[in-house]
Amino acid sequence: MAGGRRPKAAGKLLNRELSRIDWSTRVLEQAADPLLPLLERVKYCAFFSSQIDEFFAVRVAGLLDQAASGLNVRSDDGRSPKAMLAEIRKRVEEVTARQLKLWTKELCPALAVEGIRVGRVEDCTQDERAELELRFHQDVYPVLTPLAVGPGQPFPYISPLSLSLGVFVRDPESGEERLARVKVPEGLPRFVEVGGRGLFLPLEDVISHFLASLFPQMEISELSVFRLTRDADFEVSDEADDLLEAVQLELRRRRFGDIVRVEISADTSAEMLQRLKRGLAVTDDQVYLVDGMLDLADVMQFAQLDRPELKEDPWVPVTHPRFASGPALMFNEIAKSDILVHHPYDSFATSFEAFVRSAATDPDVIALKATVYRTSDESPLVPALIEAAENGKQSVCLVELKARFDERRNIEWSQALERAGVHVVYGFPNLKIHAKATLVVRREAGGLRRYVHIGTGNYHSVTARLYEDFGLFTADVDTAEDVANLFNYVTGFGRPERFRKLLVAPFNLRERVIEEIRKVTEAAAAKKHARIRLKVNNLSDRAIIDELYAASQAGAKIDLIVRSICAVRPGVKGLSENIRVRSVLGRFLEHSRVFHFEARGERAYFVGSADLLPRNLDHRLEAMAPVHDARLQQRLGAALEALLEDDRAWELLSDGTWKRLSAKKGAQPRSAQTALMRSARRRRRAARIS
Repeated sequence: MAGGRRPKAAGKLLNRELSRIDWSTRVLEQAADPLLPLLERVKYCAFFSSQIDEFFAVRVAGLLDQAASGLNVRSDDGRSPKAMLAEIRKRVEEVTARQLKLWTKELCPALAVEGIRVGRVEDCTQDERAELELRFHQDVYPVLTPLAVGPGQPFPYISPLSLSLGVFVRDPESGEERLARVKVPEGLPRFVEVGGRGLFLPLEDVISHFLASLFPQMEISELSVFRLTRDADFEVSDEADDLLEAVQLELRRRRFGDIVRVEISADTSAEMLQRLKRGLAVTDDQVYLVDGMLDLADVMQFAQLDRPELKEDPWVPVTHPRFASGPALMFNEIAKSDILVHHPYDSFATSFEAFVRSAATDPDVIALKATVYRTSDESPLVPALIEAAENGKQSVCLVELKARFDERRNIEWSQALERAGVHVVYGFPNLKIHAKATLVVRREAGGLRRYVHIGTGNYHSVTARLYEDFGLFTADVDTAEDVANLFNYVTGFGRPERFRKLLVAPFNLRERVIEEIRKVTEAAAAKKHARIRLKVNNLSDRAIIDELYAASQAGAKIDLIVRSICAVRPGVKGLSENIRVRSVLGRFLEHSRVFHFEARGERAYFVGSADLLPRNLDHRLEAMAPVHDARLQQRLGAALEALLEDDRAWELLSDGTWKRLSAKKGAQPRSAQTALMRSARRRRRAARIS
């Protein structure tokens, strides 16, 4: 082995779960960045809380199950579930304390300077209190339901991620005291604006102030705010005959999932704490005391205020020059040569949305097939599928019912599609359909021709303006044949014999990626040009990482742009000294997956849906499409290079910590996303001139 003795397995890989917390920490660092507009910082503060919630609901829930099972399960870095849970608790407590300090000491005072004051009822003037009382009795009181605990009144069910007030209520005549729970209504804004001077009050504070009206002639002896997180992950049995019914059943069960975490106000008395723990049937390990406001995800309400001077300048996507002639000539343009769009720099509306609208209305189109993992009410994909069916075209939709937290929406979409006559297929109980593919079959002079879109992101109009993604339009015969076989595999009964060009999980994606890495390794060993650049959201697959280490040891230059989870340990002598790992955060969520391999002067680029996690390679239907056109390869390469030159990014160090980069003294910071926006504006100007 080059470079000496190879480190033990536990030292080779960083921990997946702790890497996930590191990603959330980088989000929080964005909230602390004084170079960002104020409401953008508030947005990142909210994102951080949402990410931690999901982490507990899915990943920590799984670790608790492993710990309870008693099985000797070990992570790739050698930790037991109990050791993992202890380390997670330590890190989460540290980082959430930083968030609370940031919110109270920096963001709230900065908001107050801008006329947005987060206060308490005590801060109201007499007129504001009168207004608040009127609004409470009109808008809040009618939806409150006090639930007391006592004889014939068991401890109530507590819904996940909702705020609750725990109240000790005492009868002054009998001296009897009971615990009661009051749920803070989820259908109302978390912060109540009162008066005309920008004063916002937390809803739980408003309810607490008027709590006596819920317990007439009683004494309130203590009040505490708490919130719980439940296990939100579920598995559908491989034996499920009706996948739709099975998912609907699991959704109902999710509401009653096991409690994973309970957040409680730090000033709660020992007696109240014990009563809540007993009623919720949780242990000390599941309780997190919070010295400040709970559920800061709701501060997103402030980020949505109409204060453009406190936000980034709005970005208007540009129409790709090849689509400038409009939808009528779209198929002609794709037939000429492949087209690559980069969202949100290139418009989603005038590219993909125009593509499916054209397919639905074009009299020469005879079939439209698409996958739906996540979509939105604004997206034209579902209406296009319905219109295509109504126009007598074959219309097929592969709906992934198990897209986490979008299951209910996807069920509603699938039922609407079926009612309109669209052929809806739900896939498999044990295999998520994560590929982003659309297939159009068109009757032309030379016979039938297929047109394909392969994307890195969901067909979701809202996130297409917020997420960074690539989309490839092609009429390449082999690629189109592969996509057709992919649809037939899911809708029919059989297994594809081979794919001509696509890398498809769980069939050939893993082996093809390893094959490409080994080509680079062999070139490096022969002292030839050898390079790998991978842009993914997550990277933790052990076999892929081992191949990257081997390529590094052979001398290949490897750049990894990983948004979130990364188990690679870079910069270790004799193992990974030629590997560099960067993470880029910006106004757009970096979401695309791009693979680039260079060996002996040959380049291979792929774009698609797959991250490099075991689940994506082995347990999801994923598709990565090759990009052969040299001009499109150049554009992909330029985007990757811009990200690697971003000096506001983070770099992963060999000890597993992330270091924020900074511009050289006296130099302007280089932002990849800013550079790509400038490039898009130049294309728009050039198109206008021509």
